[in-house]
Amino acid sequence: MLNAQITAAILGIGLAGAIFYLVRRDHLHGPFAAWWLAVAAATLALGMFPSLVVWLGVLTGISYAPVVPIIVGLSFVLLRMLKLDIDRSRQERQVRRLTQKLAILEQELERLRQAPDAAGPLRPRTREADEEWSER
Repeated sequence: MLNAQITAAILGIGLAGAIFYLVRRDHLHGPFAAWWLAVAAATLALGMFPSLVVWLGVLTGISYAPVVPIIVGLSFVLLRMLKLDIDRSRQERQVRRLTQKLAILEQELERLRQAPDAAGPLRPRTREADEEWSER
């Protein structure tokens, strides 16, 4: 039993160290780091205090206590996946709206280039055109 405790504690500490390293290297941002640090803390706590699993099993009415961390972990993984799907849907909606806005702006720019006005058609700005304008 002691080997399992030591292994879980080492996993928790290793996971926390990896999270801090990723945050420091700017590979992982704040909210995500907080989520993973909570996972590391839970792993460390369950490794250091295995009686906590038995207590949670009795509290929830689960007769086989070692299944409690599996059920809780799987539930959190499913919640995390749901949040990822929600975020991805939001990003896809933003990309679609930005694409539509870009198409509208390109169409408007083309219309302005083709429509003659007092200054003439719109052309890309160049140094020669600026010099010509300043001579007028």
